[in-house]
Amino acid sequence: MRDISRSITKIDGHLKSSGKAKYVSDIKMPNLHFAKTVRSTIAKGKIVSINLPPMPSGYYTVDYNDIPGKNYIKMIFEDWPIFAKDTVNHIGEPILLVVGKDKAIIDEIIKNIVIEYEELAPQFEYKESVVQKHFSKGNVDSIFKKDDIKTIEYTYKTGYQEQAYIEPQGFIGYMKENKVTLEGSIQCPYYVKNALITVLDCDPDFVRVIQSPVGGAFGGKEEFPSLMACQLALAVLKVKAPIKMIYEREEDMEVTTKRHPSKIHLKAAISKEHKVLAIKTHVALDSGAYIGLSGVVLSRAMLAVTSAYTIDNLDVSGDVYKTNTVPNGAFRGFGAPQMIFAIEMFMNHIAKDLKIDPFTFRMNHLAKQGDFTSTEGLFRDPIIMEKMIKKATEVSNYHEKSKEYQKPNSFKGIGMSWFLHGCGFTGSGESDHINAKVKLRKDAGNQVYILVAAVDMGQGAKTTLIKVVAHTLDLPYEQVTFDDPDTDFVTDSGPTVASRTAMIVGGLLARCALKMKKNWQDGIEQVETESYVQPDYVKWNESTMKGDAYPAYSWGVNICEVEVDKRTYQVDVKGIWSVYDVGKSLDERIVLGQADGGIAQGIAYGYLEVMQHKDGKIKHKNMTDYIIPTAVDMGYTENYLYENPFALGPYGAKGAGELTLVGGAPAVALAIEQAIGKKIHKIPATPEVIMEVILDENHI
Repeated sequence: MRDISRSITKIDGHLKSSGKAKYVSDIKMPNLHFAKTVRSTIAKGKIVSINLPPMPSGYYTVDYNDIPGKNYIKMIFEDWPIFAKDTVNHIGEPILLVVGKDKAIIDEIIKNIVIEYEELAPQFEYKESVVQKHFSKGNVDSIFKKDDIKTIEYTYKTGYQEQAYIEPQGFIGYMKENKVTLEGSIQCPYYVKNALITVLDCDPDFVRVIQSPVGGAFGGKEEFPSLMACQLALAVLKVKAPIKMIYEREEDMEVTTKRHPSKIHLKAAISKEHKVLAIKTHVALDSGAYIGLSGVVLSRAMLAVTSAYTIDNLDVSGDVYKTNTVPNGAFRGFGAPQMIFAIEMFMNHIAKDLKIDPFTFRMNHLAKQGDFTSTEGLFRDPIIMEKMIKKATEVSNYHEKSKEYQKPNSFKGIGMSWFLHGCGFTGSGESDHINAKVKLRKDAGNQVYILVAAVDMGQGAKTTLIKVVAHTLDLPYEQVTFDDPDTDFVTDSGPTVASRTAMIVGGLLARCALKMKKNWQDGIEQVETESYVQPDYVKWNESTMKGDAYPAYSWGVNICEVEVDKRTYQVDVKGIWSVYDVGKSLDERIVLGQADGGIAQGIAYGYLEVMQHKDGKIKHKNMTDYIIPTAVDMGYTENYLYENPFALGPYGAKGAGELTLVGGAPAVALAIEQAIGKKIHKIPATPEVIMEVILDENHI
């Protein structure tokens, strides 16, 4: 028997490392045209007129007039237009495309397009709430009315974060076999296909979506590619030629979705015995100009309110606020990083205000098997956080260093975060909305083909899913093939998001492979399918946000050690130690790779990555202005995986992709806090922020 955790060479490793992988920008076709977007230059206003220069032969414009169907991206809300019609709501909003063969001529045409606006006053504050959510647990009001409780409250703020994938957004579109075909760098082939059907008002068989090799995504290629694909499909139908649209880095960073900025207020009621009896919280997210996925991101943030702790009484409310800025959207962690930063800082700040040991205080609130979750679901599976915390503190010498760094003016600090992450879509999302289906096909030569819409965007999905099927069928890995998804051939197994690929899609493939194994006949073609069925114990009420939000949880511990320069306030990360429970790793090296990358994004979110807008225009629009970490910025790093198999995951696997990011920010923020001796309430904790905190005599 092979141990599935034992690492193998990544299936697509040689193709990518050798430069042979054919990304969308590498695709060439006869009569190839290019498209570029004309965008709004104001944050809010009415379009009075659009004056086009004389168009050379073979050059075209495409706008809302070319849409036969509906002028919006098919998502939860119908508010995000493909092209602006009468109004614009953010700088960079697409108004039209210019299409032709020569990029220089396209640029010249765009330079001579004159758009007259009637400018309106933009909104950049959290004032226009467009989504409201609320849930409760226990009886918060009665707790806060008690005379013998102490109340502590703080507000925490987080900023933008850019996905900073290596490969910018891009598509090529063309007609083939009387179908509009789009090849692109995407996470969710069927999201794109369904968006095209809505905009083109066409039969599903009229559109085909093919995933090209993806050079990174991190959530940034979840919903945004649907916008580009719809624009390009309209252009292909009008021009009747193949068209490529690849964003340059600055365009990509100025107009694509980011992590939602947030403002989170937490208020706790604490007993004389230093027990948190109740928490009231409000979560405010900035959606940008359109709602998009913001309502779902808000849900994830709210559900993480207690993270790895158990608090018996909760009142949790949240709002999504529209602003006249670039729309925000999916990003690895999907709302959880904002809330986990806030609750981890809050629990530490409560302990400090009570003048008690934060470690002991937090341990006394740590969630255990059998406890109720924030939404009154149940932690059914074993929780091994105590062992994980013990391991993390031992390998990092946390307790010794924490005591040593408490000395005045050491400017050294060590911080620790504890966290969980729900695996799969929230609540009944998998059963009511996704309805994932997988397919396996065996040809007459006994080669098995995986036919699912799961995308390998660098996280190793091809390798891990091939391993699941090969192990189940007792076949060599070479006998299982998993090509890039093509909607003409693969089933809709759901989007590649929400830490669901290994656990949900992998689980379905394992069960499908068992069917194939049972019915196996050498030399005979065979097809098997398997559809998702919600576990009986998962009960969820979407309107009240109560019940089991997720079928399983992954858990983690991050420890970060820093030194802060006494003159420049520059943060030097000295070491990072992490322990994770992802059930059972389907390939240890791949999971450890996710851990290295995830913690880098999480730590950088907490102290390094700055993105701001000025009057609605993104200021940090290239990799010179927007700083992401290098290996030097991360310091010495160790990761440990603890096995705690989930019964319904393939070979016990749970989610791993997002877990490794969500705890990084509070770990580094707590380390900085100890180093400077003052509380941190907002991230990123840059040298400028640290200086303000240190010089503010009223800041404690």
